Amino acid sequence: MKLYLAATYITDARYGRNGKFKTEENYVRLYNLYNHWIPRLVTYFFILLLLALALFEKPAVPGIEVEYWVTMLMEVMCLIVIGSRLFHMKLYSPGISFYADKKNLVVMATIVVVVIDMISYIALVNSGQSMYAYRWSRPLRPMFLVNMTEGRQIRRAFRNIRRTLPDILNVLVLFFLSIALFALLALKIFERRPELKLYSDNSEYFKQYLNSYFQLYVLVTTANSPDIMMPAFDSNKWFSLFFIVYVVVCLYLFMSIILAVIYKNYRRHLKNEIKKSVYIKRVKMIRAFDELKEDREGTPVVLEKTWYAVMKEVLPDRNQVYHSLLWQVLDKENVGYIDRTVFLQVADLLNVEVSEVRNQKHLIEKYWPHVYNSAVSIAVRQVVMHRFFRYFFDFAIVLNAFFIGFNLDEAEWFFLSVFTCEILLKLYTYGFREFCRRLWNIFDFIVILAAFIATIVEAAMEELQYSRETLDVLLVLRVLRLLKIVGSIDRFKIIIGTLTNIAPSMFTYGGVLFVFYYMFAIIGMEIWGTKMSGDVNVTFCNDKALIGSEFARDHYCNNNFNDILTSFVLLFELMVVNQWHVLTSGFVAISHTDAARLYFVAFHLLVVIVVLNIFLAFILEAFMLEYSLSTGKFFTAVEEKIKEMGLGVSMKPLQEQLPVDHVQIEAPQSVLVDNIEVHPGAATTADSEVTEAENVVPEMKERRPRAETGLRFRISRRGSKKTEVLLQRMFESELLHEANQDLPTENEIEELEPEEIQPRPLTLDNVT
Repeated sequence: MKLYLAATYITDARYGRNGKFKTEENYVRLYNLYNHWIPRLVTYFFILLLLALALFEKPAVPGIEVEYWVTMLMEVMCLIVIGSRLFHMKLYSPGISFYADKKNLVVMATIVVVVIDMISYIALVNSGQSMYAYRWSRPLRPMFLVNMTEGRQIRRAFRNIRRTLPDILNVLVLFFLSIALFALLALKIFERRPELKLYSDNSEYFKQYLNSYFQLYVLVTTANSPDIMMPAFDSNKWFSLFFIVYVVVCLYLFMSIILAVIYKNYRRHLKNEIKKSVYIKRVKMIRAFDELKEDREGTPVVLEKTWYAVMKEVLPDRNQVYHSLLWQVLDKENVGYIDRTVFLQVADLLNVEVSEVRNQKHLIEKYWPHVYNSAVSIAVRQVVMHRFFRYFFDFAIVLNAFFIGFNLDEAEWFFLSVFTCEILLKLYTYGFREFCRRLWNIFDFIVILAAFIATIVEAAMEELQYSRETLDVLLVLRVLRLLKIVGSIDRFKIIIGTLTNIAPSMFTYGGVLFVFYYMFAIIGMEIWGTKMSGDVNVTFCNDKALIGSEFARDHYCNNNFNDILTSFVLLFELMVVNQWHVLTSGFVAISHTDAARLYFVAFHLLVVIVVLNIFLAFILEAFMLEYSLSTGKFFTAVEEKIKEMGLGVSMKPLQEQLPVDHVQIEAPQSVLVDNIEVHPGAATTADSEVTEAENVVPEMKERRPRAETGLRFRISRRGSKKTEVLLQRMFESELLHEANQDLPTENEIEELEPEEIQPRPLTLDNVT
């Protein structure tokens, strides 16, 4: 039981979980079942199903609307799954910790509110009062995504946004007061000039204060620039000074300050969250150590035999050689045990991404070795591995781009043949497994295959009667072949690789945007759903209030809230901010009140000014972190140990099944590489394992795992795909990691307040 409990603590620390559970065996098993990927996947599915019900509910996507009782039955089923998930958590939670967790209370309260809404909706519909029936709880559905345990990263992002808002309130108040002052100035300057009219719709020009305020707010987003200035500018060139001063003050000055304040305070709160996470991780590791420790000369330690036993629980799917690799990284002195200081680093070590690779013979070499190892075959493979082979096909890609750009289709089959030969030669040289290990090779294979299909369909289109849409898709796939240029330039590959590594972290903020989109989309559908026709053939969007409006003249009728999908498109257009004031004017017109502007201003404030600025700042910092090619100490330690043990890709095999006392490891033939090219070097023999065998405890001499035939390890060269790891790397230089530092209690950890970030003085040393 101690091993199982310790393995649970280690797994929690590895994945950054902060679950509280009773330590009896049955409760620990319930806790691990709760965190198993299958129930988590089921929970994700039903939460997404709950969110997807908006596709079928009024106003539904055309053609897929269903009766309200069908969607309600599905909604009830989703609530039952979510409720059972909460009940499962309650079973293993100690004391009142379940009710002390605010996210559980939020989920339970949301379930109650949704049930009340469903009952009231059914009552109104069946009593003949359907015109008053609204599903007012639907905007709350994303609360399940945010507050369930599975949404930990999204919840952290929302929590930090919520804590950041009070910090930026002073700047926002000053910003809005500045707009108010300029709006008053505009009113006094232009209200006595009735000849001035807006050119777009011939409306009044700064005659009403609230309208003036809104127009100047829009000007901060540059959506109505220079349209709003032109009537005054045409009247008197000096009036341009008013707008220039306004833009400089409110756009370039205040928006820059808002960005700086938002980023500074968000980063401060995020750092505090990561500090809590680091403390909790260490608390988990200390608990695991206490379960595993044994006394060695008055010092509590974890023995090597205990390590292998607990690793079978923590990493049951990994090979014992990998467990041995990790142990030798920790036990640098080869004494057969590690103390608490070293053990606390296990969670970080487990987050180093190492994949197992088994050396296998090429298929042709296996069945026709005389062919594969012939002089001609060796010459062909050497040519393919030469850098000029890549240069030749890079030139072919550029030449192909020229032919595609000028519609010179006569050479299409020639280029297809050339690129097909390239793929076949790479498959022959490296083998299918190694070929598929590189994403660019898979991409090349897909686009070349797609180009073949597109060319064949294009040639036979008249006979096959393909639709224009089908051909468009195939032609787009053919043009994607030009992206091979990106994969052939090293600098481009570094950037693409960096973006790939930070993509999982970006998905967290994508989830934040989705939550805002969903809530605003549902609210918009309840207010304006079906009030505007999306038929481009209907005059004035089927609403007389839009007659003569700029909204109708620009053919914006399809920008509406008639269903969830078009609502998302409209909200994306609002986020881009170009012409968002025109889109707003259309809904103000059909609402017959200027108060409708509050919806669009609120969306702009929350999404564009707050969330997107935080998103931008996070991407910049994460990109700089990954692009710097910096690696942690465990990355280097694991890589060196792989080399020392001769377990790297392209290294000579280890001697098999020898007693530990006589194991000799051959040093690597080459450096550990992630690419296909190999640079051979001299091999040497080391006797480090002999020394190690003499120092391990006697009972471990026969338990030390031996290397299997062809087993190799490859370490990820760049970054980590785990958001938690990336965030900790982002702040690792600012957080204290000393193992001997006194840890606060769990309650003290939860109450930690963010520290003020002290800016460093600018010197040549810290800016270069």
